[in-house]
Amino acid sequence: MNENYNAFDISPVPPRGPSAVSPGVYRGIYGMPMFVTLPTRDLEASVDFWTRGLGFIDLFTIPGQLTHVRRWAFQDALLVPAGDAAAEGPGPMTVSFACILAEIDGIAEACAALDPKSVTGPRSTPWNTVDLEVTTPEKTRVIFTAGRELDPHSAQAEDLRSIGIDVPGR
Repeated sequence: MNENYNAFDISPVPPRGPSAVSPGVYRGIYGMPMFVTLPTRDLEASVDFWTRGLGFIDLFTIPGQLTHVRRWAFQDALLVPAGDAAAEGPGPMTVSFACILAEIDGIAEACAALDPKSVTGPRSTPWNTVDLEVTTPEKTRVIFTAGRELDPHSAQAEDLRSIGIDVPGR
């Protein structure tokens, strides 16, 4: 018996496909069910990259202590000063954010304009998404993932059904 069920109605992520529309930046204040805290050696540079490159907003800032950035609802990150002990190389943090296909190229272009070496991809995945990888100034690996339209009669749809994920339209 499968205890999982569809709960897409509580998600800001729109249905997949070329006609998907971004829900846009969410400015509401709520208790965050999940967020990441990202130490950075240069808070100003990180805020600039996250806002101008990745399309987040500066929801609020406590000067010198924290900047809370957000994109869609439930896509929250806290940028904080790292101090002198921050690592020099790529950090161990990877965070993924949902987006729509129409946003991938714009995010890639904006980030590449800020740092040409920051962008890898986009690339198609076996789990039916297009992923764009961006490395931010604080060395966080950010993945923007956009769902591709799924043919309900495809082998990929059958693979998803075989692991208990309902794919409508059979």
